[in-house]
Amino acid sequence: MSLALQRITPAVGRPERPSPATTETRLNVDVVFNTVPATLTALKKAGELANRLGAHITLLVPQVVPYPLPLQSPPVLLDWNERRFQVISEQSRVETTVRLYLCRDRTAALLKALRPHSLVVLGGPIRWWPTSEERLARQLRNAGHEVIFAETE
Repeated sequence: MSLALQRITPAVGRPERPSPATTETRLNVDVVFNTVPATLTALKKAGELANRLGAHITLLVPQVVPYPLPLQSPPVLLDWNERRFQVISEQSRVETTVRLYLCRDRTAALLKALRPHSLVVLGGPIRWWPTSEERLARQLRNAGHEVIFAETE
């Protein structure tokens, strides 16, 4: 397994959409980070899919920076987060790339970072009321992405 860790810090708080020249022809499964247990569940599900489909996994980590702080100065140190996500991504048996986005709005950053019609795996609990993870999954589906919801316990 190889790991590529990318720190992406857009000046305007929105990630750039990958250009067609830089996109791979290989299928990609995107996993959205929300909590550690939910992300580990989503990575496990994405790993099963990626093994069957011969795909690559990209872990998208939107880190919201509050408005009083400059966008390049998040409240949590980037080096600490990089080590944390490296350990999380090593749980996957499939080649995994971690993309850390510093942003103001999590949903807007994800919608901008994802390629059109992406396959996204999102983990979270299922409740009788809509959780924030389920609302995010609905927003991604409404934007045209295929979303697989991995239920945590």
